[in-house]
Amino acid sequence: MATLFTNAKLLLEDCEQYGWLLVEGEKIAALGNMETMPVAPHAKRVDVRGAYLSPGWIDLHVHGGGGHDFMDATPEAIEGAAKFHLKHGTTTLLPTTVACSDEEYIRLLSCFREVKLTMQHGPNMPGLHLEGPYIATEHAGAQDMRYIRVPEQAHIKKLLDAGGADIARMTAAVELDGAFILGDMLKQRGIIGSIGHSGATFDQVKEGLRHGFTHVTHFYSTMSTIRRVNAYRVLGVVESPYLLNDLTVEIIADGSHLPKELLQLITGHIAHNRISLITDAMRGAGLPEGSEILLGSSENGQLAIVKDSVAFLPDFTAFAGSVCTADRCILTMRDMVGIPLYQAVALMSSSPAAVLGIARQKGKLSPGYDADLLVFDHNIQMNQVWVMGKQAY
Repeated sequence: MATLFTNAKLLLEDCEQYGWLLVEGEKIAALGNMETMPVAPHAKRVDVRGAYLSPGWIDLHVHGGGGHDFMDATPEAIEGAAKFHLKHGTTTLLPTTVACSDEEYIRLLSCFREVKLTMQHGPNMPGLHLEGPYIATEHAGAQDMRYIRVPEQAHIKKLLDAGGADIARMTAAVELDGAFILGDMLKQRGIIGSIGHSGATFDQVKEGLRHGFTHVTHFYSTMSTIRRVNAYRVLGVVESPYLLNDLTVEIIADGSHLPKELLQLITGHIAHNRISLITDAMRGAGLPEGSEILLGSSENGQLAIVKDSVAFLPDFTAFAGSVCTADRCILTMRDMVGIPLYQAVALMSSSPAAVLGIARQKGKLSPGYDADLLVFDHNIQMNQVWVMGKQAY
């Protein structure tokens, strides 16, 4: 099956171009400006009438949405959350856990594998993101303290053996005893090591990088910054990506977790190919203001409240998570931060594809790439979502 998109504003990695794009089967076959458009009599024509045509968006960190949390570990919850985000432009995502019991983790793995085999017209889900349990208690945020623990080799092996190829990344605090052993084990298995919920110093981050921790989880949130040790100032996790060019970062671009000025600082001083946008959305995404929800499973989740387009802890002293969708991330970066739309799109397509090691197949409008495609208007309202050459929404 071939599809020819015409009259489209193509959002390429380094510019916007008015033109056409041809899909053959699951792949992008060719693209160009309207003057070079092929006849392609075998192709179904889709005239998008001046709308944007973008690569599908990739969310490295998402807990749920539409009233569902991946930790619920039911087919309805996993498929429901995945398809909720698909409608907002996410064609690839990593379902993300919170610190939980081993039993909950095993149950989620089993259900995730089932849904990957049975779900139709959903997004790509290359693996899970384990956010915990090896995080710092003083930087736990909304994570449940009952399930936070220090990495011990036997327990690490148990989790990784159970997960197998279905673990894509893990967030941990690199200052913990055993964290570098954890990093080595993740690296050996091709799992992305990510620093988060951490009180590490710059030197500990630098050493963590040597042991495979190449990414930083929700940059600026629940992590250490400059502090005094006796008379001396010591850098923390926050300062590290500005100095260590081999570290990539992800930012919650909901306009609430990080203010405009901080987003401008990050995008002005860290190369854009090292920055990924994430939603970090939980089940409250898509629910009305005032909704009381749980972060984590229906069985053991932490109470949160949706207010001012973000999720708060019940006492409103801290955020409990995001209720963001990918289209809102793009709007934030274009309209609040002021970067061109094609650059904002690259931060949620080619950048996260590179983090996942799939930059040669996803994240760009380019011949040979997977036909994960979005058609949307100036307000980033989705008209069409295509996954692997098939219209999914």
